[in-house]
Amino acid sequence: MSKPLPRHRFPVALRTALAGALAAGLVLVGTAGSQAASPAGTAGTAKAAGTDALPLSGATSSGLHNTYDPAAFKYLAQALDTGTSMIELDVWDDFITKEWKVSHSNPLGNSNNCVNASTPAQLYSGGANKDLESCLDNVRVWLAAHPGHAPLMIKLEMKAGFQAHFGLGPAQLDQAISAHLGSAVFRPADLLAKPGGGQYATLDEAATAGNWPTRAQLAGKVILEIIPGTVEENNPTDTLWTDKEYATYLRDLHTAGRTAQAQVFPAVHNAQTGDPRTRYADASLRPWFVIFDGDATTYLNGSIDTAWYDARHYLLVMTDAHKVAPALDDKNPSPADAQARIALLAKSHATIASNDWTALPQVQGLTLPRG
Repeated sequence: MSKPLPRHRFPVALRTALAGALAAGLVLVGTAGSQAASPAGTAGTAKAAGTDALPLSGATSSGLHNTYDPAAFKYLAQALDTGTSMIELDVWDDFITKEWKVSHSNPLGNSNNCVNASTPAQLYSGGANKDLESCLDNVRVWLAAHPGHAPLMIKLEMKAGFQAHFGLGPAQLDQAISAHLGSAVFRPADLLAKPGGGQYATLDEAATAGNWPTRAQLAGKVILEIIPGTVEENNPTDTLWTDKEYATYLRDLHTAGRTAQAQVFPAVHNAQTGDPRTRYADASLRPWFVIFDGDATTYLNGSIDTAWYDARHYLLVMTDAHKVAPALDDKNPSPADAQARIALLAKSHATIASNDWTALPQVQGLTLPRG
């Protein structure tokens, strides 16, 4: 088991000062890392001064939707080159080949920009359309070539859910992630670990205690969130969706003293008023959700208190950032408008502002204080 990172709460006074600095104008500092690994170079990172000292739950960053899509990037590594704080992979469990496929709409084939790579140079060459394990390899190799890169969230959308009865369940997914990302993963067990020793009883207890490490302490680390997929959510015969299935598995691992096996944080999908975890009839599952994921427009419609998430140090992923009024171009808004939109979602307590602005590296590297 890896040694837990020390946690530090971000001082309120400094947080307030940063908010004032933002109001006066964003301070841009730092770079995304070495350019040697990328033939096209690596985008600079835009962040408010001092955000490295913020806990993960205290900052807002930009993230990219459907980064595996070849129409967005020829290679997955090019998405990482933008400095983004989130990439998204759509995953299908092919029970015939026992393979985790990555594609938008083909459950039986890979359609993506992942390649077989064991060196940085190989990230930008070779045939694509590889499986999830290769996509994870691409992330691991890229991070090794960019030491000190900001923490990266990998969002897994399980398009049709798990197929545990065919050997493609949460345990098998964890095994694949562990084998291909290794110690780069910040796991649920790491959030549970108390700085002075011992563990919190649940993820909720750990999060509300402010136990997230700082962004600096999480440099080079990956946090994986998992959500139910569009096919699963529209399948009337599927009564055990990904979120509930993984949370049940995680809770049971913890009861058995094997929490370290879990590699993923289950997320509550779709925005709603109040505590969205009340949708789970089994109340014992609710404390195992500390990541929430839904449409930005819904979160900002005035009926949802997004400060609730911030006050409890929960991570909040807001999707389709461009749709919030006034709507922006979904692919290529002006950099100033896109940056202002990230700032608006930061003020509204987002952790990740998800978008499709693939050609705006000055936005993808943007990190601001949350709230």
